[in-house]
Amino acid sequence: MSRRASGAAAIAAACWIIPAVAGAAADTTPVSAAAQAAQPQAGAQAPSSAPTPLDRYLKNLKTLRVTFLQTVADAHGTEVGRSTGTLIVQRPGKFRWDIHPQSIQQGADAGQGATAPQAPAPPAPAPQAQASAPGGGQLMVSDGRNLWYLDRDLEQVTVRPVTAALSATPAMLLSGTVPVREHFTETLAGEREGLNWVYVEPRSTEADFKDALFGFDAKGTLQRMILEDKLGQVVTIMFQDVEVNVPVPAAELTFTPPPGADVIGTPAK
Repeated sequence: MSRRASGAAAIAAACWIIPAVAGAAADTTPVSAAAQAAQPQAGAQAPSSAPTPLDRYLKNLKTLRVTFLQTVADAHGTEVGRSTGTLIVQRPGKFRWDIHPQSIQQGADAGQGATAPQAPAPPAPAPQAQASAPGGGQLMVSDGRNLWYLDRDLEQVTVRPVTAALSATPAMLLSGTVPVREHFTETLAGEREGLNWVYVEPRSTEADFKDALFGFDAKGTLQRMILEDKLGQVVTIMFQDVEVNVPVPAAELTFTPPPGADVIGTPAK
C-alpha cells in the first residue's frame, strides 16, 4: 500500500494493518512459523465453544499499554514493511495506535531474527525507531465515539464514527466495542514458539481481514498477533513492555486535529 493512500482507504483496509514502510526495498525475511503452521492445525479443528486464552484475557482486560514491532510480508513471504510504535487500550471502545516506519535495513541491523521462527523477541524498542523518523508515521485514536486517523506525512486527518469505521477488525476485538463471540469464531491452535495460539476468523464476509492468530505466554498475556488480509498479506505484531490494567490518562485517548491539517469526514457528536 502506498503512503500516498488516503486516510479513508487506510481505515477501510483494517485498523491494525497500517502501512509500515512505503516503497521499501524487498527483503527475504520469512513469515513467522506460527502463521504457516498454526492455521492449518486450527482449520482442522472445530471452533471452540469453551473459553479460550483469548476469552480469559479479554474478560480480565481493562487497560493495556505496550510497545510493538510490526512487520508486513506479501503473499510470497517477502518482508515489505517494518514499523515500531505504541498501543494503548481502554475498554470498552477506546484505543490509541501510534506507528512509525522503520526501513527494513534498520530492522535487519537491529536484529533481523524478529520475524524468524527461532528468534521471537522484537529487536529494537519503539523510541529508537521514532527518533529515526521524526514527525512521520500514522496515528489512530478511538475516543469511544469517533475513530481519528492522522497521516503525519500527508498532514491529513480522517474521522468516522466508530460504528462505521471498525467493522469486525482486531481493534474492535481488543477494545471491547462488541461481544467477541458474536462477531468472531475462535479455535485453539496449539503451542508454538513458546506461545499458546488462538485462531480467529470473522463471521462476516465483509470483515477487513481474513483471519488472525493471537499468541499468549504461560501467564496468559497476549504477546503476538498475526493477521492475514484478503490479498494474502501477513502482518505480524510483536508486543514488548506489556503493562496490563494500569491507569491511562484521559488525554492519551482523545484527539484534536493539528493546526493546518486537512480534515476529511464529520465526527459524531
